[in-house]
Amino acid sequence: MGKENEESKSLGQNVKEYAILLVVALGIAVIFRTFVFARANVDGPSMMPTFKDKDVIFVEKLSLYTHSIKKGEVVTFYSGDAENNIYIKRVIGLAGDVIELKNGKVYVNGKALKEDYLAPDVYTGGGSFLAENTKYKVPDGNIFVLGDNRPVSKDSRYIGPISLKSLYGHVIFRAYPFNSMKRF
Repeated sequence: MGKENEESKSLGQNVKEYAILLVVALGIAVIFRTFVFARANVDGPSMMPTFKDKDVIFVEKLSLYTHSIKKGEVVTFYSGDAENNIYIKRVIGLAGDVIELKNGKVYVNGKALKEDYLAPDVYTGGGSFLAENTKYKVPDGNIFVLGDNRPVSKDSRYIGPISLKSLYGHVIFRAYPFNSMKRF
């Protein structure tokens, strides 16, 4: 009888230890996904040719707290609309930069932006927020973003500047399709 009692106690302790281990592992996974890395899917053609619809990307979040955003980086952010979707766009302007769209080109602080990542002959027109031939100064705590496929992208030309508080993360890796894996 003493032996059975020891075995059941031992089994009970094992179950308790495994339960604690499982809770700790799940907690670490939630913290990791919330503050460090996340997987996301590209939804739509707004970032072509850089990213295609259904590409699987990995987003790094931790550096949002440790370094400043740079022009040219591809970021993800919450849309702020009713669905609060996550958008993926390229940073064009930082706080204090003056953005202007004229003759199909983007100007930042009076200089034409060199955009090697765009498809040839892409025309960057104005939108409902920023019309062509209008200068716009990016406010503090915000960035100005554009999609690489300008004719179909819903970006800062239409929705205005993006608050740094609404950023989800930096795109660091395309994992799928496998033949297009790339580090960013």
